[in-house]
Amino acid sequence: MKTEYIFFWTAVALYGVSTFSYIFGLIARYEKLFTVGLYSALGGFLPHTLAIAVRWKTGGIEPFITISESITFGAFVAVLIFLVFQFSTKKVKPLGVLIMPVTFVLLGWAGTLMKDVATQIAPALQSWWLWVHIIGATSGFGSVLAAAGLGLMYLLKEKKPGGIYDKLPELQDLDNLSYRFIAGGFIMYGLMIISGAYWSNTVKGNYWNWDPVEVWSLISWLIYGIYLHLRITFAWRGSKLAWYALIALVVMIVSYWGVPFSMETFHSGFRIEH
Repeated sequence: MKTEYIFFWTAVALYGVSTFSYIFGLIARYEKLFTVGLYSALGGFLPHTLAIAVRWKTGGIEPFITISESITFGAFVAVLIFLVFQFSTKKVKPLGVLIMPVTFVLLGWAGTLMKDVATQIAPALQSWWLWVHIIGATSGFGSVLAAAGLGLMYLLKEKKPGGIYDKLPELQDLDNLSYRFIAGGFIMYGLMIISGAYWSNTVKGNYWNWDPVEVWSLISWLIYGIYLHLRITFAWRGSKLAWYALIALVVMIVSYWGVPFSMETFHSGFRIEH
């Protein structure tokens, strides 16, 4: 088995351990399992990083060209944001109960799509705008995933007070944290769209092509803009926005990976003939 695959599937296995630790910890209300989940996530992040590094070195190109690579890199940034938040605050220990299952499923799916030979990117598509575009997209995903996780924590604490939920921050604090992550994700998605437009102009001579991924990315960005509008202008708070964050996450995942997987688009491996 190739070294890259060993690292990759080791990461998937450890994220699986993390996933079940968080889920069973929440069901059993056993806080120590959250610690197991957190350190399993950290343990999986290390081979995850090495898998990306090995593919980058052996392929000689940026490791986010194919759908599999895009999912892998998106999951990598999401886990990075999760780990930084968890180790810096340690106030929302069950947070991984949403983040790690989503990451586990996405990375497992990426593994089924993985190809031995890296896709070569056309010289015409090589630009530093590509990096800005991908960083905006992946950090935006990680931010709104964290926001959805905090929304879930809000709903659980509101519905089932007591026990481990008493150790979570107050409902207002959870609501504010989710809002901040949404705001960050909204900014990064805006950066993704703007950089993608400039990149498209340098490659194809126009800023917008009505590519299905472009359209769905714009829809996702507007959905999070509506979230901010509802909160700032109409003073929405609490469970309504928590549910909104969870539903918006599904739309975002469909737009980011579901659309290019289900149909031929320019984003499906950056096929230059499109």
